[in-house]
Amino acid sequence: MSVTHYIDGKYTAESERKQALFNPATGEQSGEVSLASVAETEAAIASAKAAFPAWSEMSPLRRARVMFKFKALVEENIDELAALITKEHGKVLEDAKGELTRGLEVVEFACGIPHLLKGEMTEQIGSGIDAWSLNQPLGVVAGISPFNFPVMVPMWMFPIAIACGNTFVMKPSEKDPSSTLRIAELLTEAGLPDGVFNVVNGDKEAVDVLLTHPDVQAVSFVGSTPIAEYIYSTASAHGKRVQALGGAKNHMVVMPDADLDQAVAALMGAAYGSAGERCMAISVAVAVGNVADALIEKLTPKVKELRVGNGVIEGMEMGPLVTKEHLSKVEGYVAKGVEEGANLLVDGRGVQAEGGDGYFLGGCLFDNVTPEMTIYRDEIFGPVLSVVRVPDYATAVKLINEHEFGNGTAIFTQNGDAARQFCHEIQVGMVGVNVPIPVPMAFHSFGGWKRSLFGSLHVHGPDGVRFYTRRKAITARWPTGLRANADFIMPTMK
Repeated sequence: MSVTHYIDGKYTAESERKQALFNPATGEQSGEVSLASVAETEAAIASAKAAFPAWSEMSPLRRARVMFKFKALVEENIDELAALITKEHGKVLEDAKGELTRGLEVVEFACGIPHLLKGEMTEQIGSGIDAWSLNQPLGVVAGISPFNFPVMVPMWMFPIAIACGNTFVMKPSEKDPSSTLRIAELLTEAGLPDGVFNVVNGDKEAVDVLLTHPDVQAVSFVGSTPIAEYIYSTASAHGKRVQALGGAKNHMVVMPDADLDQAVAALMGAAYGSAGERCMAISVAVAVGNVADALIEKLTPKVKELRVGNGVIEGMEMGPLVTKEHLSKVEGYVAKGVEEGANLLVDGRGVQAEGGDGYFLGGCLFDNVTPEMTIYRDEIFGPVLSVVRVPDYATAVKLINEHEFGNGTAIFTQNGDAARQFCHEIQVGMVGVNVPIPVPMAFHSFGGWKRSLFGSLHVHGPDGVRFYTRRKAITARWPTGLRANADFIMPTMK
């Protein structure tokens, strides 16, 4: 199978540079993906630029109707899309379907664009003067998405962008691009004009074109912090609007009064779902006071019993990591944790996985992790959970607030006062109360604080509309007669 690019409503010729695609559950090569050249990336931008005038002039209602048709087509093809995700990423099928569901929520939000684009109006703001505002599209915009959500993250970007009247160039991860290209086909089937949505596969060569090309007005990115910093600084230096979501180290505080069965179940799904390859995965459990021993006692057997295997097998709880290189990197963190003195209670290295000999790592559980350790400081992006013991609530809050990342966090407690105070004082962008993965619904916005976000606006929801539009304020007067003389003073509302 050879995966190419989707430009101007059709697949393009294959690029000279290619990269192998693998099924991470078996380790076998499943195909190859073309890596776009500068010229091919510029062709996608040119296609988007040519499509912009007609698309931006189309009424918001007609654009919304395309989104409605697209939503229906995704729902009709959800099994096929989930299978593509599982084949190239490795996550279990039910998790892949969950990813599609969360992406569709943003499509549903974008279907309401006629209302979302409404401006504000003040009649008689001055004598005989009215004022109003408009939200207008930017032009050609670009999205760069990570491997861990090959459909959901693009859907956080392009539905709102194109519903607002922009045209789009998508650069998915070269590790698992096929599902994004299938999405492009469905958009065309839904009636989206050619050139409004284009897909280029590639590496840094394609990315740098998107970041620097004068016809690209805005760039949205989700991925690791070093790359987010690079994208933010480079695109901003070239005059572009940028939202770049970076890394995370998400803590879950378990208070002494927490329902431990509920907390353990939440930790299992949040730490080990999708093999920990989620930017909102819980990677640190902060055990407060005397709850630590009981938490460890309940967690340990469940981590050992995780069903690990090929995601196409029914009942699997965790699939492989995405690549052989990433597996080696995560195993290196496990070894580093042992070296630095953490207590490895469950070692997932060498796990016997069901249905494949690919890039598998079983669940790993560390106890007695301290803030100085590498496994605490770094984003591991794998099925590794660290338990940090703290004496009290105040220490837990201080621990989280001092970490460089501020993406997501949670507290499990039955005390409303503690939960309310936690929400107020924690320096993190997304907070859950007895909810382990507090990803906002599509009509709210997603994004962290500190080094988890570069740029002032979050993804999807109201911030998504703000990011993909610019505000124009108009003040108008229709006098009954022409003024005889010009005014040379600052205009005021009289």
